[in-house]
Amino acid sequence: MDFLGENEKEFETTNQFLEDIKFYKMHIFKYSPRKGTKASEMKEQIEGKTKEERSQKLIELSNQNQKQYHEKYKEREVEILWEEEKDGYYYGHTQNYIMAIAKVKEQKNLQNQMIKCRCIESFDDHILVEM
Repeated sequence: MDFLGENEKEFETTNQFLEDIKFYKMHIFKYSPRKGTKASEMKEQIEGKTKEERSQKLIELSNQNQKQYHEKYKEREVEILWEEEKDGYYYGHTQNYIMAIAKVKEQKNLQNQMIKCRCIESFDDHILVEM
């Protein structure tokens, strides 16, 4: 995002676009010059503090979008592909790649099984389901 000479108006246009689109998750990173590249020799470098502030703003937007998306699943039935059991919890993903976690109620191997579950709670980075 913060590539060479991006002014505040251009950044806000990008930010507004990302707010409107509501991507589920965004990978945000700051441009940093690499020695020996043309970009590292260009004069229009953005100050580190500005890059940090802009990156943080977009990371917060990504987290907010993800949490809002997870909220839509509360009290809904979802199909989970269970991947592993660890420390008393099963871990897996929905068909659209939301991390799902369920407390182990009985010991059985669910690995590589698709099971319908009900979402009982949503969090920033996962949903909690019960079987």
